[in-house]
Amino acid sequence: MPLEKQKKVFKYVSILEGLSFLLLLFIAMPLKYIWEMPQMVQQMGMAHGVLFIAYVMGAIWLFKPLNWNFKELLVILGCSLVPFGPFYVEKKYL
Repeated sequence: MPLEKQKKVFKYVSILEGLSFLLLLFIAMPLKYIWEMPQMVQQMGMAHGVLFIAYVMGAIWLFKPLNWNFKELLVILGCSLVPFGPFYVEKKYL
């Protein structure tokens, strides 16, 4: 797969991972703990988990082709743990 296509796929995964994290934190969690509706957390949690794994694998996959140093890789991986972090990665590193 060409590098530009790999970057584009990782960009979409990054955006989707960020959105799933925000939905999980700001919609699903309040539904579970305030209105006692845990179904959304189960569904969003699974989607976010899959996207998180895809994000981490994509970052590791693009580490060498994009000439990121180890510090940049750690920042990119760390951004997956922070709300709005994947959007920062998408703008700054891709």
